[in-house]
Amino acid sequence: MEYCSHNISGDVIPVMHFSDDYCTDVKPRILLMGLRRSGKSSIQKVVFHKMSPNETLFLESTNKICRDDIANSSFVNFQIWDFPGQIDFFDPTFDYEMIFRGTGALIFVIDAQDDYVEALARLHLTVSRAFKVNKEINFEVFIHKVDGLSDDHKIETQRDVYQRANDDLADAGLEKIHLSFYLTSIYDHSIFEAFSKVVQKLIPQLPTLENLLNIFISNSGIEKAFLFDVVSKIYIATDSIPVDMQTYELCCDMIDVVFDISCIYGLREFGGGSTYDKESVAIIKLNNTTVLYLKEVTKFLGLVCFLREESFERKGLIDYNFHCFRKAIHEIFEVRTTMLRCHKQHRGLQRSKLGTPNGTLGLQS
Repeated sequence: MEYCSHNISGDVIPVMHFSDDYCTDVKPRILLMGLRRSGKSSIQKVVFHKMSPNETLFLESTNKICRDDIANSSFVNFQIWDFPGQIDFFDPTFDYEMIFRGTGALIFVIDAQDDYVEALARLHLTVSRAFKVNKEINFEVFIHKVDGLSDDHKIETQRDVYQRANDDLADAGLEKIHLSFYLTSIYDHSIFEAFSKVVQKLIPQLPTLENLLNIFISNSGIEKAFLFDVVSKIYIATDSIPVDMQTYELCCDMIDVVFDISCIYGLREFGGGSTYDKESVAIIKLNNTTVLYLKEVTKFLGLVCFLREESFERKGLIDYNFHCFRKAIHEIFEVRTTMLRCHKQHRGLQRSKLGTPNGTLGLQS
């Protein structure tokens, strides 16, 4: 089986084989699987490489496993493995146990505009094999390319896929497996919303982040707040109020506007420094008395808030509460960094005592 690897800028980097010592780094792995031409590579390019949806029409079909290292921040830090649709689990060269053992989430992409009978059969085979190896995997099903379907057809397709997939698992005695379903398209923000939900499940600090956001908005007169990874536009946390898709789209659009303007006018003298730093802030007032407020939290994280104009009149209070919120986020980073450092030192000590057996180490989640 062939492998290739890229970083987030698209550059080719050395291949890391399953027996490589460096595979023990604490970095969750997300697998992108599904039949040929289901849209796996297009999803990856649009979400993490800023490719225009129309450009994905010219992508060639994936014929080997490709790995992407996503390391935008301390929270959004994982690997994506894009699998060719024709992969054969029974091929002796495909060590599925080694792959699934180090996986945090498995995303199976189904083309909603195609006959998905074969896709459901492959989904069942993939999920059942993976569950036997690693019962901690989060199984996510993207019902993809729904942009060409009517609203009624979308709902009916999701209901049908949900019913068939779960019936197949029940017939095989695998009721314990939980599948999450999402309607997605690269032509709107639904794919970013779905990926946000997937990534959130891989963040151990998620309950703490949600609690901090709840405290922040309740004491600041804010209606809704998102903690965004501004590079990918994935939100890694939000408060307990349900997410409205239109609200999320406005947040994404605001981030795009801020970055576009910053790239033009935000460069420091002689072009040094980043265009997104602790001074970054943006305020957009809509014509329905709603205010969008963005502030930098860390180098790659931004807080985007929704509030009414009358609440924004207390901007001093909001800024003070935000300062407390940002301080708490940095403390979470420090604790997590310390834990990771201790984990790596412990793993290194174990290897020095036991030796490193050749060809036996796999990627760890």
